[in-house]
Amino acid sequence: MQHGTVQGPPLALTMGEPAGIGGEIAAKAWWAVRAAGPAFFLLGDPALVKDAPVALIEAPEQAASAFPHGLPVLPLRLAAPAVPGVLDAANAPAVIASIEQAVGFALAGRAGGVVTNPIQKSVLTAAGFPHPGHTEFLGELAGDGVPPVMMLACPGLRVVPVTVHLSLRAALGALTTELIVEHGRIVAAALRRDFGLASPRLAVAGLNPHAGEAGTMGDEDIRIVAPAVAALRALAIDARGPFPPDTLFTPRARATYDCALGMYHDQVLIPIKTLDMDGGVNITLGLRIVRTSPDHGTAIDIAGRGQADAGSLIAALRLAAEIAETRGKAAAP
Repeated sequence: MQHGTVQGPPLALTMGEPAGIGGEIAAKAWWAVRAAGPAFFLLGDPALVKDAPVALIEAPEQAASAFPHGLPVLPLRLAAPAVPGVLDAANAPAVIASIEQAVGFALAGRAGGVVTNPIQKSVLTAAGFPHPGHTEFLGELAGDGVPPVMMLACPGLRVVPVTVHLSLRAALGALTTELIVEHGRIVAAALRRDFGLASPRLAVAGLNPHAGEAGTMGDEDIRIVAPAVAALRALAIDARGPFPPDTLFTPRARATYDCALGMYHDQVLIPIKTLDMDGGVNITLGLRIVRTSPDHGTAIDIAGRGQADAGSLIAALRLAAEIAETRGKAAAP
């Protein structure tokens, strides 16, 4: 599709960790999409933006007209000046406020969706932030009655981990048939609503090598995973598996499904980051709003050096606009 044809309110981009690369990649993204869109505005301190003209705005409604002339910034001042690469917990409240305001604009229809710059979880945790990360916080702010689910997407592959930010030992303990079914239902619904797939196909990875090889390498695939696949199929969801994880991500296998469900974080994030580290996008499913994010962290080690790659943020902005457009078409009379 032509990204410049996307209509609707501008996207709200949060500032993320002020000492990281958020301001840099926001500026680079503006240069990349300023002619064709999608239009977006940054909720953050204008001082974070380097190497791009800044257009100060007072409301999201001003972003579209300002966008061709500069990166629209709705100012949100920091408690302490941001120093690249130097974390400061004093700025945690502003980081959280940026997320809250962006979500508020999206819920009110004043922003087409929310794109979040990476946060430094250790800083927020030290400041009393009670959530493991963005996904859980967004579920609290804009949940749609189901647990929020993390999807990673790039051209040619979408993946969802059933357990996310847990140690491998804890993930094994948390994995249940019910959890897999819950994720499968949410993913199938999102593929219909957000990606316009009438009959989404899910591939479910086994937990163990060779999907357990008939129980000889662990019986979890027989006891936990296979019953989940059967339950999803009973709900008229085209789910198949459990498949051996080591062959699930070959080009031939990827052509047979629309999303792969993995049992733990690295099982599905390693393949997608290997395929497209610079273009991968993090999407939160199960929200009342559209939310995407770059598939990388704050890059504190290179902050302020001008070396950050904005490819993933650009992809996140474009995908958020496309999802918003898909939702809008589905809701139109």
